[in-house]
Amino acid sequence: MLMSALFFFMAACLVLIIAAELLVKSLTKVAFYFCMTDFLVGFMIVAIATSIPELFIGVTSAVNGNPELSLGNVLGSNIIDLTLVVGVMALLRKGVKIETKAVQTDTLYMFLITLLPLALMLPGNSLDRFDGFILIAAFFLYLLRIFVQRNRFREETGEKVSHAEFMKNGAIAIVSVFLLLGSAQFLVKYATALASDLLSPSLLVGLFLVSIGTTLPELIFGSGAILMKHKYMAFGDIIGSVVANNTLVLGTVALLSNTPLQPNMFLFLISSFFMVVVAFLFTTFVEVEKHILWQEGVALIMLYVLFVIVVLNIRMLEISYGIQ
Repeated sequence: MLMSALFFFMAACLVLIIAAELLVKSLTKVAFYFCMTDFLVGFMIVAIATSIPELFIGVTSAVNGNPELSLGNVLGSNIIDLTLVVGVMALLRKGVKIETKAVQTDTLYMFLITLLPLALMLPGNSLDRFDGFILIAAFFLYLLRIFVQRNRFREETGEKVSHAEFMKNGAIAIVSVFLLLGSAQFLVKYATALASDLLSPSLLVGLFLVSIGTTLPELIFGSGAILMKHKYMAFGDIIGSVVANNTLVLGTVALLSNTPLQPNMFLFLISSFFMVVVAFLFTTFVEVEKHILWQEGVALIMLYVLFVIVVLNIRMLEISYGIQ
């Protein structure tokens, strides 16, 4: 049972990754057709596209009565985005300079939004439908702010897309969405089965197994964008993904769940602590230092390794004391 669940889980992850990559590429072409700037393509198009796997998993897990899986996925995805993905981008370019004040400011807003779901959840140790409404409202307000102030971002992509390419990529995007929906349903089903077989909280499965699969689109896109010298597109994707995960995804899960979201609080607090720390470091590098050196990229990657070691050791201690 364990091996079959693992096989189908990995197969669902593979389809999810392929579908997400197709969606990102097709929507990027669509954005180029409308002559959007690098950061806006990264934030308003690619970031939302790369967050669709987390959103579909969130919807599916909430409907299936396992919203804790989505919470783990969001926390894990944010931590991976701000450590592994940013670290790899810094290494690939041997350091990245961030000269645009607008991007620096949006990084600060990202950090504040990272704190919002934690502030809503901690008083009652849960996230209810009213909290979900607040999170979704925060997402659309932030999206509106970006759109209204879009003239701040002047770095144009320079890539032209024909009408025929636009139509073709629009069709690919629609097919990709359906593939994402189907693979998300299977992923949640077999991730839940894995959690049961391994006697682990769904939060833990979401933190590691699911989040690695759903973050690969950001890693693939970010690496490609940074190598093609579209650094603001890459950072727009990272900032937008974290914002979308903390607001749109968690808000949707809270709204669709029949009961308030109440996770394993110890794992949640440890994971949230790491998420806040890496978000603060990322914000400091961009807002204060205005660059991310390759050495800082290595430090971010090692911080993720530390996170994995700490969480797994805590889980081993819980098992030793019979805590499920």
